[in-house]
Amino acid sequence: MDLPLQHPLMEAGMGAASAPRTNVSRLVASAVAGQVSHPVVRVSPYRIGRDGVLRLLPGSGGIVLNRRVGDRAVGLAADHMEAGVSIHNTGRDDIGAKGGSNRALMFQACVGNRARVTSGPATGALGTVVGKHGGINHVIVDFSPAVKRRLRIGDRIQLDAYGQGLELPDFPQVRALNLSPRLLRRWGVRTERGRLLIPVTHTVPSQLMGSGFGRSEGVLGDLDIQLSDERLVRRHRLNALRLGDLVAVCPLDYRFGPSRRPGVITVGVVVHSDSKVAGHGPGVTPLLIAPAECVRLVCRPQANVALVLGLRRSVAPPARGSSGGRG
Repeated sequence: MDLPLQHPLMEAGMGAASAPRTNVSRLVASAVAGQVSHPVVRVSPYRIGRDGVLRLLPGSGGIVLNRRVGDRAVGLAADHMEAGVSIHNTGRDDIGAKGGSNRALMFQACVGNRARVTSGPATGALGTVVGKHGGINHVIVDFSPAVKRRLRIGDRIQLDAYGQGLELPDFPQVRALNLSPRLLRRWGVRTERGRLLIPVTHTVPSQLMGSGFGRSEGVLGDLDIQLSDERLVRRHRLNALRLGDLVAVCPLDYRFGPSRRPGVITVGVVVHSDSKVAGHGPGVTPLLIAPAECVRLVCRPQANVALVLGLRRSVAPPARGSSGGRG
């Protein structure tokens, strides 16, 4: 199902719309923590592209000093770059199965959660969770450039994990995942005439989705957008995707892991950069999954978490023609 984006809401429509009710009073907030990760290189540093070309490019992990949420996700000399501070829990607190502490960090962290540095020269600095990257299993945290210059590999960062279990009582058929109440409040999601109005920058046809299929849940990572079909990339303006863009994948049901299912829309956030590896590309962490009949997608070039959460005053410009028309 290739849904068109609607034109931005008219003033009258916005006036009649209201914020959706939530169960926020019943949510539980807890502290989870991890360490700033070191970048990882596989046994061979070469990455084999879908075009057969071998490339030597920096990848995931560590502290990215000159890129940030709101910057371009496509066209960089990088592969699966996490444009922020990547954290994981090394497991020294594990009780039970190995890796349980990092899975808890991945599971409980929600996009929009606040983060605080608890060790090293940047102790006390505040940041914001902007994504989760499966496979390598990192939580991605945005900090200002000045703070990133003071951070060290191995510094501890603690999150106020808050959002898993979020529900919209008037829309029981809608599932929220990885979505903090803070982000939902500021995103501009509204209800009108029994539908959710959801601002997004792009719609993505689900036939482009790649790496990430096969999971049985939607809270430990992301799903990649393949950019190998140049026609669809141009049609949907995907060469202008930005880190932090809020995008709709149609049709896609991510409630119990990603499945292509007619009549269901998944809206998520772009969390890492493009890749030339077959089946890979910019990653999307799911936030809202809903039946198409109860959703109206609203094209908003400003629907990027960097702007929505006030992390930056300006971001990379939107794609040409993003003020309306087809996604």
